[in-house]
Amino acid sequence: MEPSRPLRADAVRNRTKILDAAREQITRLGPDVPMDTIAEAAGVAVGTLYRHFPTKTDLVTAVIGEHSQLITEAIEAAAERVAGGADAMSEISALVSHIVEAAAEDRAVKAAAQNVGAEYLTPEQESRSRAATTRMIKAAQRDGRLREDVTANDFYLLILTAPTDVEPAVRARWLELFLAGFTTGKG
Repeated sequence: MEPSRPLRADAVRNRTKILDAAREQITRLGPDVPMDTIAEAAGVAVGTLYRHFPTKTDLVTAVIGEHSQLITEAIEAAAERVAGGADAMSEISALVSHIVEAAAEDRAVKAAAQNVGAEYLTPEQESRSRAATTRMIKAAQRDGRLREDVTANDFYLLILTAPTDVEPAVRARWLELFLAGFTTGKG
C-alpha cells in the first residue's frame, strides 16, 4: 500500500472551508442540511465536497473529530496545569464549564453526529481524556476537596446531562449545583 501523499495547498484550503461551512450550516439549519448547501456555503463545487467527504457521515465525523480533539487537548492542558501546581478543583470546574458551553454551541453538530452515526470521541481520544480527567480527580481528592467516590464516569455523566438548550446563566447555575454534589465542602 502506497503512503498517502500530503494534500496540496488548495486542497487543504478547500477542506478547511468545507469543514467551517459544515459546522456553520449544521448549527444554523440543523442536522438535515443538504450537502449541496454546505458546498455552496464553502464556495466549492459539490464534487469537491464529495472528493473530500464521500458521505455526510464522513463530513460530520470530521467536524466532530476537530471538536473532540480540541476538547481532548483542553482536558490534557488542565491536567498539566494541575500537575504543575494549579488548584485541581478550580481547573476541573473551569474545564467542565468550558466543555458544557462548547456542547451548547455545538448542539446541532452533536445532533447530526447522532443522526448519521458519527462517533464523538475516537478510542484514542477517549483514553487520553479519561487518563487526564482521572489525574485531576485524584489530585482534587488528595486535596480533600472532591469526594472519594467520584470517578471520571461521573464527570462524563455531568457533561452528557448538561442542559445545553437553556440560557448560559441557567447552565452556570446547574453546573454550580451539580459540582457541589461532587465536593466535600472543604476549601
